Amino acid sequence: MNISRTSFPRVVIIGGGFSGIALAKKLSKQEVQVVLLDKNNYHNFQPLLYQVSTGGLEPDSIAYPIRKILKDFPNFSFRLAKVNEIDSVNNLVKTDIGELKFDYLVVASGSKTNYFGNSEIEKYSMAMKTIPQSLNLRSLILENFEEALLTSDLNERNALMNFVIVGGGPTGVELAGALAEIKKGILPKDYPDLDTRLAQIHIIQSSDCILKGMSDKASAKAEDFLEKLGVNIWKNVRVTNYDGKTVTTNTDLTFETATLVWAAGVKGATIKGLEAEELITRGNRLLVNEFNQVKGYNHIFAIGDIASMITDEFPNGFPMMAQPAIQQGSQLGDNILKLIEQKPMVPFVYKDKGVMATIGRNKAVVDLPKFKFQGVFAWYVWMFVHLFFLIGFRNRMVVFINWVYNYVRFDREARLIIRPFKKKLNTK
Repeated sequence: MNISRTSFPRVVIIGGGFSGIALAKKLSKQEVQVVLLDKNNYHNFQPLLYQVSTGGLEPDSIAYPIRKILKDFPNFSFRLAKVNEIDSVNNLVKTDIGELKFDYLVVASGSKTNYFGNSEIEKYSMAMKTIPQSLNLRSLILENFEEALLTSDLNERNALMNFVIVGGGPTGVELAGALAEIKKGILPKDYPDLDTRLAQIHIIQSSDCILKGMSDKASAKAEDFLEKLGVNIWKNVRVTNYDGKTVTTNTDLTFETATLVWAAGVKGATIKGLEAEELITRGNRLLVNEFNQVKGYNHIFAIGDIASMITDEFPNGFPMMAQPAIQQGSQLGDNILKLIEQKPMVPFVYKDKGVMATIGRNKAVVDLPKFKFQGVFAWYVWMFVHLFFLIGFRNRMVVFINWVYNYVRFDREARLIIRPFKKKLNTK
C-alpha cells in the first residue's frame, strides 16, 4: 500500500463512517500512525439519504471527501480499499490492494441492509443505505412515472405509481413523508396528463406502531401526520415475498407495485476473520466489552453499528445510530492512547441525546431525554441538528439554501434521471 513504517504505533481503522471519522480526528494529532481504509473516498451523511432519493438534494451535498476531512493532520494516511479479511494471528488486514500490518485495529465497518434471508426480496426490492442506492431509487421513481405515461394498461399504470415501503422506522417514515409531498406538490405540475391522484404510498410495519424506538406520543403523532398526507399505514403486517410485481404478506393483503423499498432493518457488516460464533451476537454485530475491545482480543476494537456492547439498559447493544458511533469513536481515541501508555482505560458510557424524525414540511417528532415535542418547532430542531452534524461549511450552506428554496417554492429541483436504473425483471 506504499505506507511507510514510523516509530509510532500503527492504528488501522476500517470504515470512514461516523465512528471511524470521530476516532481518526481524536488520534490525528497524537503520536500514533493512523491509517483509514474505506471502499469509498467520502464520508456519507446517511440521515439525509432519503432526500437524495426524492430529489431534494444532490449527493455531493451530503458527502465529503475523507482526505479533505483529515488533510491537515500529521501521521495520517487514507487508502481506497475493500477489506476482505482480518488475520488476527499475524496482525494483518488483507484488502483488494494488498496487505497491511497493524498494532491496533479498529473495525468501524458499519451496517448493511438486512433482508432476513429472503433472496427474492433482496433481488427485486430497493435499498437506501448508500448514495448509489439512493440515486438508483431516485431514477426508478422518475422512470416509473415516465412509463406510466406510456402504458394504456390501467393495472400496470397503478403499479408504476404505487410505492410500498417496508419498515416504519425513521428511514421509512421520512421517505414516505417526502414521497407524499412530491405526490401533492410536484407530480401534478410535472405530469399534467397523468392522474397522479391515483398514486399510492404504503408503509408496512410488522409491529403495532411506527417509530418503535421513540415514545408512544411521537409514534402516534407521526402516524397522524402521515395519514393526513395520504400515506396508508399497515401495522402488524409482515412482508413475506416480493417477485418484482406483487408484494405478499402474512395476511390476505397483497400489493401490486413496481417499487418496493426495503427499510425493515440492518445488520452488522462483519469481515472474514472475525466471524467466529462466539464473537457474533444479535444483529450480526461483534460482541465488545466496556472498552470496545472485541471479545478475546486486547488490540482489536469495534465501534459504531458493528459493535454490540451489552448493558443492563441496552441488552441488545446500543442503537445503530450516529450518536453512539460518534461517542464511541471519540472515547476509543482516548482509550487507545491510555493503552499505549499502559494506563487504565475508561469504560464507555453512552449519553443518550435523543431521537428525531421528520414527516415532511413543518412536521417532525423529537424525543429528547427530558423533553418531547412534535410539530413545527420539532421540525426546526430537526433541521438545525442535521445541519450542525453535516461535515463542511459548503455542504451546510448548500443544504440550507436547498431547504429554503424547496420550502418557499414547494419544489425539488434535483428530480433528474442522471444515471438510468434498469430494474431486474422476474423471468420465471
